[in-house]
Amino acid sequence: MMRFKTWTVIAIALCIMSLSNSAWAQEEEKIQLNNLKDTLSYIIGHDLGQNFYKQSIEINPQILVDAIIIGMNKQASRFETDESNKILTDFVSKIRVQKADAMKQQGIVFLAENKNKEGVITTASGLQYMVLREGTGNKPLLEDQVMVHYKGILIDGTKFDASYDRGEPASFPVSGVIKGWTEGLQLMREGAKYRFFIPSELAYGEQGAGTSIPGGAVLIFDVELIKILVETPDTQK
Repeated sequence: MMRFKTWTVIAIALCIMSLSNSAWAQEEEKIQLNNLKDTLSYIIGHDLGQNFYKQSIEINPQILVDAIIIGMNKQASRFETDESNKILTDFVSKIRVQKADAMKQQGIVFLAENKNKEGVITTASGLQYMVLREGTGNKPLLEDQVMVHYKGILIDGTKFDASYDRGEPASFPVSGVIKGWTEGLQLMREGAKYRFFIPSELAYGEQGAGTSIPGGAVLIFDVELIKILVETPDTQK
């Protein structure tokens, strides 16, 4: 069942993408919805098209349609299950790597330009940060836990997470977050607000995270260090 959902959704979505840019494209006003089956087909197709619009992959729409009909008629595939799984898995992996590489190159260009902006400081690891507001309290150490407010965006401005939206700050160990955060938090004093520009290798790498953080992405965070929750005896003064 999982294989059906995963690969059929991908295949249909790519078909829709291809149709929208070819002679197969349909004019909206010519699509006739005569019954519930037609309506459901339209809604599902349109939803998939919206969700996968950004996919830039070419396929043969006619072969896809023919193969769907063959499958619905319970006719055997030309490929054994293991073989088809491998082909599809390799295909998706290749696309993921290509996208991560492209995203990483965009990030390299962004960081190269950003490091020359006024107020931006670059550390030995490649982390870049700006002091938006300096604090007056203690600095956390690796063993400490902290309470923070934050907002995270991609370099195109897309917001993927924000404690502000949830209406309450987040708490976690300094050592329990991505490398860029772990390093950046230890630069701050309680009450400070910094902006972190985090290279992908100090964030989620080529794998990304979930559906909102692509592989290879540079992440930008505005972080307020509200307070240190658990201080070690050596917490910096």
